[in-house]
Amino acid sequence: MKETAIFGGGCFWCTEAVFKMLKGVISVSPGYAGGQKENPTYREVSDGNTGHAEVIKIEYDPKVINFNTLMTVFFATHDPTTINRQGNDVGTQYRSIVLYTDEIQKKEAEEFIKEIDNSATGGGKVVTEIKPLVKFYEAEDYHKDYYERNSVMPYCQVIINPKLEKVQKKFSELLKNNE
Repeated sequence: MKETAIFGGGCFWCTEAVFKMLKGVISVSPGYAGGQKENPTYREVSDGNTGHAEVIKIEYDPKVINFNTLMTVFFATHDPTTINRQGNDVGTQYRSIVLYTDEIQKKEAEEFIKEIDNSATGGGKVVTEIKPLVKFYEAEDYHKDYYERNSVMPYCQVIINPKLEKVQKKFSELLKNNE
């Protein structure tokens, strides 16, 4: 049995690369969700007028990794306290968002954020949006496995590699290569 989680935490090239590393993750697909426009394109989403965020759809085995653990990695690998921005990526399409697929995920996400806010000392409050998933639109093929196909590109070296190194260090017990 597999379950689905939808997260947006900035550029989907980064988040796809992070979650593909984890045990129990069956697949990760970049796409768009959370907005109004049907069948949006990358260009339309990038223009910031569709209401969609760049997101990833994670299919996972809940017997190996649960939603709460996925959220732990999600919140540790982006800044959930900045509105519509992750690093140099600015706009509503880069907002922090959890699109829940059922009421259990909604409750877990709300409780998770409440815990972060209650434990924060001097930092900003979490601004991550929590919304029901209405529809996930898969991104164009050239976005899939972007990091794997372009790891030597400057963006990947400067932006994605540090995130992957952080995950390898902080969550080594969750990595596929440690099975």
